[in-house]
Amino acid sequence: MADVEDPYNHSHRAFLQAFLAHSILTFEELKPILAAILSVHDDREVLPNDITEPDVSTYLHTLNSKLAPVDYEIRPARSQKDHSTSYVLVNLTSDAVTQLATTHSPDEIAFVKRVLDAMFETHNTRNHEVMAITRMQARHLSKAPRTSIANEDGGTQTQSVAAQGLTLPQAEKMLDDMVEEGWFENSAAGYYSLSARALAELRDWLRETYNEMPGEGDEDETVIRIRNCEACTEIVTIGQRCSNHACACRLHDICTQRLFRSQAANARRCPKCKEEWTGKDFVGEKAAKRNGGSRQHGSTASSRQVTQNGARRDSSEDDGE
Repeated sequence: MADVEDPYNHSHRAFLQAFLAHSILTFEELKPILAAILSVHDDREVLPNDITEPDVSTYLHTLNSKLAPVDYEIRPARSQKDHSTSYVLVNLTSDAVTQLATTHSPDEIAFVKRVLDAMFETHNTRNHEVMAITRMQARHLSKAPRTSIANEDGGTQTQSVAAQGLTLPQAEKMLDDMVEEGWFENSAAGYYSLSARALAELRDWLRETYNEMPGEGDEDETVIRIRNCEACTEIVTIGQRCSNHACACRLHDICTQRLFRSQAANARRCPKCKEEWTGKDFVGEKAAKRNGGSRQHGSTASSRQVTQNGARRDSSEDDGE
């Protein structure tokens, strides 16, 4: 029996080199790269406009089969705003801390973790799924929170953590660095949220960190903070939600347009619970604006919060509408 030819060849190796050099590439950036590689490999001219997304997907499928044993993968990262596609080289064994540890100090990493906790816990409640943070809110997180320690008699006392945290200028520079490095996006309204690249790289870590599954025999309820779009199955941090807040349905804005394209506005129904889809219940910074903006979410100091295991939680989560 003849051996089956391995589809992996020098063109795939050259393609991988592009990702090793850049980490993330948009589809438009990939087109001339892959066209040049194929022109040499096939000994015929291939133009950038000849390259299609299925061509890229085919190459990635073969390439990822070789990367899997070393715990790497090239993933598509789609913008939640326009669904434009980028491709990201992901280390499957690392988390947010590992990703940042190569270029940032422990205090800087701890600050970013506090910002992420604020995005996905403090400002991500049942009624207000903002999942974004303003610069002012981030400034309040520059210092490490107080911690509780046990007394000899079994009680607890609170003490300040010495020499931990960042100065305000350092915290602001770190926010700017996170945008520059492609981890955060900063909207025109001044909200910081995770970029498409960050969502692609950290999606598993985000689910493991912020979704709470009850253990065996545990009476606590499941808490799902990271949800997928009902249409495209990618994580939603910017989009719309069902008007029934007990319903788990979330949709990106562009996915609602596709899903409801042929339906009249007053006939749109949630694909999950069949309630009317109003288009007025939001995920992302619009959720903060619609529910009072800075009055409700604009100041970390003014919102009612409690600290649990070093992470802040907005006590309004337990409030009614």
